[in-house]
Amino acid sequence: MKHQKKKSTFWKKMRFKYKLSFLNENTLEEVFSFRVSRLSAFWTAVAFASILILLTSVVIITTPIRNYLPGYLPAEVRQKIIDNALKADSLEQLLAVQTVYLNNIGGILRGDLTIDSVRPVDSLKNGNIPELGKSKETAAFIERFEEDEKYNLSSLSSSASIPDNIIFYRPVNGIVSSHFSQKDKHYGTDIASDSKESILATMRGSVIFTGFDANAGYVMQIQHQNGFISIYKHCALLLKNVGDEVSAGEVIALVGNTGQLTTGPHLHFELWYRGTPVDPEEFITF
Repeated sequence: MKHQKKKSTFWKKMRFKYKLSFLNENTLEEVFSFRVSRLSAFWTAVAFASILILLTSVVIITTPIRNYLPGYLPAEVRQKIIDNALKADSLEQLLAVQTVYLNNIGGILRGDLTIDSVRPVDSLKNGNIPELGKSKETAAFIERFEEDEKYNLSSLSSSASIPDNIIFYRPVNGIVSSHFSQKDKHYGTDIASDSKESILATMRGSVIFTGFDANAGYVMQIQHQNGFISIYKHCALLLKNVGDEVSAGEVIALVGNTGQLTTGPHLHFELWYRGTPVDPEEFITF
């Protein structure tokens, strides 16, 4: 009985109407007035908040503001933004190389620089640079070096058989999507994997190349002992620089989808032995 009485009293208070009057300050004359209850004030506030939320949602959805919301930007657009940022970075590096090249040429033409003082750039490595004559000291050193290395097992000719006691680390976890084919000039194995998966060095060695290629994306090459070179293409991010020493199984890059010759996140892994490509699946179980 008491509970019902309290409940009835509560609803009476909620429905009880209060008169709100607006008076003229000078004449105290009532200008405007209206009656309102607590319940009607509550529903008015709820309606106003709902309309405000609805209008805000419409503005965000129908305007470019929505792109600033976390997680709203499509994955394809985010990937394009990352690719464009990577390409812009590679173009900036290429511009720096070309600037050095032009400064070298200009210095030589003006007579400010001699050939020996010119800074080397990548664009000069593949040029047809004339071979300089060998001094007597250089020729004698080369002859002594070749004589000393004649019986060195690590300097056998490329026709020597590949050693059987070498252990290779699997460079990435994934599924083989394309096999090695020398006939089709596909000199590596494609391993489909998750984006940003860690890429491991297959053996201990030294990084001899890092860079961006329009077709292969971000590429890293590592020189190993016994004449092996491993190549990692289409990386999203390179974690090592040229000259860095890496251990077998060390993380060197992240799986990506960079470059034009790719249809999804994967690693194109190549293994070369003394200048000749070999099938990685003959040495590694993927």
